[in-house]
Amino acid sequence: MTLVDTHCHLDFNKFDSDREAVLERAAQAGVERILIPGLNLTSSRSVVKMAESHPMLFAAVGIHPTELSNVEGQTSDFRPSTFDAFRKLAQHPKVVAIGEIGLDYYWDTAPHDLQQRVLKEQLDLAAELGLPVVLHFREKGNAPDGPCASDLLGILEEWVGRLGRGKSPLAERPGVLHSFSGSRPTAERAIGLNFYLGVTGPATYSKLRQELVANLPLERLLIETDAPFLSPAPQRGKRNEPAFVALIADKIAALHACNREEAAAVTTANAIRLFGWED
Repeated sequence: MTLVDTHCHLDFNKFDSDREAVLERAAQAGVERILIPGLNLTSSRSVVKMAESHPMLFAAVGIHPTELSNVEGQTSDFRPSTFDAFRKLAQHPKVVAIGEIGLDYYWDTAPHDLQQRVLKEQLDLAAELGLPVVLHFREKGNAPDGPCASDLLGILEEWVGRLGRGKSPLAERPGVLHSFSGSRPTAERAIGLNFYLGVTGPATYSKLRQELVANLPLERLLIETDAPFLSPAPQRGKRNEPAFVALIADKIAALHACNREEAAAVTTANAIRLFGWED
């Protein structure tokens, strides 16, 4: 059985003491690839360097919305020279996506118009380089639906429309809404734009998340840990790690009335297609 972890913050210091052992446990669980997303320019450089160190590891580079300052121009990650640096970094052979990017109205650490503007610039970079995007969105109060989802989908619809008109192959695999916790209508709109949806640990214990996953096509799901966060049952309360994707695969299999091998095979094939891991 082959598995992948399509979103893991393996560069975080919670893994400093045993990172190699974490990778060994992942391999023993059947994990063959792990995608590490960057959050700003510094961390993006770090995850690319980490990806160079192990054949299992790959990187995404981008600016997370909570990394932007509250005042436009005061953030070092909102300058043309910074985007030039991302453009160069994103051409590294180990970089398979632009991310983690998106909108965050939960923490509200940056004005919404600034978040949207930086997101659009990163989407343009993804289109230029032909790389899919790894998207974050979070509503105020962790609501399943609201202005964050509405704003994000409006931006994505315009972007994917431009990709389609330009006959870009990226229109068929534009990206993933990672650790998806939105509503079913939001999920269906995203799937209609050819996006994948990331399934994380809460699907193993949240009835609302389970109902959502059960009603989404397996062909549009990816498995991810978002480690060190969101540990699945029965590992809740512990640090999450890539080996635990097997627990998420088990839950997806149960929700879709199939065996774990099929759930693993389909979600892994989805990740291979999205991130260009065919070779």
